Formats: sequence, C-alpha cells, structure tokens
Amino acid sequence: MTHVSDATRFGWVATAALGAALLAACSHGTVPPPEAGPMDRADYVIGPADILRIQVWRQPELSAEVPVRPDGKISAPLVNDVQAAGLTTTELRDVVAQALSEYVTAPDVTVIVREIRSKNVQVVGEVGRSGAVVPLATDLRALDAIAIAGGFTPYADKGDIHILRPNPDGSIVQYRFNYNAFLRGKRPEGNMRLQAGDTIVVPD
Repeated sequence: MTHVSDATRFGWVATAALGAALLAACSHGTVPPPEAGPMDRADYVIGPADILRIQVWRQPELSAEVPVRPDGKISAPLVNDVQAAGLTTTELRDVVAQALSEYVTAPDVTVIVREIRSKNVQVVGEVGRSGAVVPLATDLRALDAIAIAGGFTPYADKGDIHILRPNPDGSIVQYRFNYNAFLRGKRPEGNMRLQAGDTIVVPD
C-alpha cells in the first residue's frame, strides 16, 4: 500500500481548491478566439526583456535587434535611451523615426517584436510543477505550456482541461481543451495559442 504524506495531501487539496475557485469565477467559451498571437497584434504593449527588431528601410547600418532593458528603455544606432516599455510597436516606431529624423531624411522605420519575454502564463492542477509560470514565447500553445510545466500527472483529467483568459473589464472567459479528442485528430483548435495572463487548469 502506498502512503501519502500529509504535506502531499495538502498540496493536492490546495491545487484542487485553486482550480475550483478559478473555474467558478469564469464565463464559458466553447469556441477558442481567432488565431491572433500577441506578436501579431498592433496593440501589443512592449515590456522589459522583450527582444525587438528595429528595421530602417535602406539603412541597414541603422537597423538592429535590441533588448528592452529593465528600465524599459532601448538603445539602437543613433537612438539612445528611448522609452519602449508601455508602448505599442506602432508608437515606438514613431518615436524612433522622430529621433532618427535628425540624421536621416524621412526615415521609414519598422518595429517587430522578435521575442516576448515580459509576458507569462500559469499552469495549475495535475501537472508536474503545479503553479509553474511559463514565459509567453512565440506561438506558445496550451500543450507547450503543459509540457514546460512538467507534463500531466497520472491523475490528470486530460479530457477536461480549462484555459482561463482575463478580459480588460475583469471578467474571465473559460475555454475547454479535450486532450483525448485532440490525440484522435478532433478539435485541434482546443490546443489554442496562449495570451499573456492566461491560466491553464488541469483537473483531476
């Protein structure tokens, strides 16, 4: 007979309680949202540690790949200590173009987010590392985050995974992911692309 420590039992109970509380607060969404990743959105807000590509048309010497520093600023050729965190790529493009206009006539600037490192998702429940915070990388999907969090435990209910997504108004929408159906080639949309602030709940 296998004995389970009180600490382990407490961890299971705490995980179940957290998952239940999150699910109870949600409205239900049966269809995942459109496949628009954070790097594809014009309203994506840049954060510290993100990696950006500053591209200046016909000016390769002014183009560069730069990290957003902890203070939220970037430095690029002829552009020093420009605030990037808190801006969209469009807003930062305009700021960089304005700074470069002192040296280049009508600079044509493009800003691309190459890597998202400032945003995260969380995985709770029956995974190897419940509560794991997973950086939101390019095209991160539900199964990717679960794998990074240690994969399913033997007790996981793989047919009833929930993805909780907060709305700007404070409400939470819940999407269901049936991993068992996904393996059979059904409902592939359930393995949805994640967004910053998402929480994946794997129940038992």
